[in-house]
Amino acid sequence: MNLNQLGAFLRERREQHLYRQRKVIAGPQGPVVYVDDRPLISFCSNDYLGLANHPKAIEALRLGAERYGVGSGASHLISGHSEAHHDLELELAEFVRRPRALLFSTGFMANLGVIPALFGKGDAIFEDRLNHASLIDAGLYSGARVQRYLHADANSLQNYLAKSPAEQKLIVSDGVFSMDGDIAPLPNLAKLAAEHNTWLMVDDAHGFGVLGESGRGSAEHFGLDNGIPIYMATLGKALGTFGAFVAGSEALIETLIQLARSYTYTTALPPAVAEATRANLRLVQQEPWRRDKLRSLITRFRQGAQQLGLTLMDSVTPIQPLLVGDSETALRYSDALLEKGFLISAVRPPTVPQGSARLRITFSASHDEAQIDQLLDALDQIQ
Repeated sequence: MNLNQLGAFLRERREQHLYRQRKVIAGPQGPVVYVDDRPLISFCSNDYLGLANHPKAIEALRLGAERYGVGSGASHLISGHSEAHHDLELELAEFVRRPRALLFSTGFMANLGVIPALFGKGDAIFEDRLNHASLIDAGLYSGARVQRYLHADANSLQNYLAKSPAEQKLIVSDGVFSMDGDIAPLPNLAKLAAEHNTWLMVDDAHGFGVLGESGRGSAEHFGLDNGIPIYMATLGKALGTFGAFVAGSEALIETLIQLARSYTYTTALPPAVAEATRANLRLVQQEPWRRDKLRSLITRFRQGAQQLGLTLMDSVTPIQPLLVGDSETALRYSDALLEKGFLISAVRPPTVPQGSARLRITFSASHDEAQIDQLLDALDQIQ
């Protein structure tokens, strides 16, 4: 569209109930946030373990800033790769049981770096239809042929793989799907990858820190620590800080250092943030009660929602989508909950398919049972 068409475009978005607006949060993330000086119980953060405002992370950030300053000053390959970055990469690799890990500034940049670095024209990439936008964009950017199989459907993927003449192939999937909250069938994907001599990559942004006995994510959840050659996860969700990493073999990481443009040509994240992440990574390992409490809260909510006859999607993760259908209803529900003191986002197309607008309700270990019950009461009242 040209500049003169922008106004009409924005008006149309409003008329279709698709217009997006930001809320300004005052203060830190937590179970209660402040918007326009008003306290709201928040059920829309990805701070799944309640670590975004942890005192140990704040102290590590402060000490990191005193030691390293507030910026890294350059890309990793120039002079921006600090001891804090290096130590965090070592600790992440050890935690996810991979030989090496490589930090990226965001998950979006990690995916945009990895896929085009390894795949290109003449190759084939097979993506779940509900993959995150960064994975879809990365596949298209690579120049490889991208085919999208039916969501979480190994038979659909098998059909695509069997027909592909490409010598180099990649299966790529979210570990936990960010809008539906369900977990990818990773054992089936790993089996097909082995049968077809195909790379497998998993974006575990919403599984890392949450799933698995130790919090190592969807791979541990299925006992597949060694079955995923390319593992990506973000640090701004369960770990409560910022950034992302890719983990895999020594050869993989060294290749990405050479070829991943979003790694080579961007400033490294602040070392102080890396220090805060190291502190929270230790908490993930030292405080398993956070995952236990999170699971308990999810169970309480799902049982209560079932009693109320609410239509939840099939999810055991902190992402609990409440389907409402059309965008207007989703906005109306979100606004009604806001009036009752709850902050919950209405998710509408194009983020989700037409006819599947929803409230994306997310839980944190920092919530308590009373807040879950208050939410259920409010949902009962607005139906």
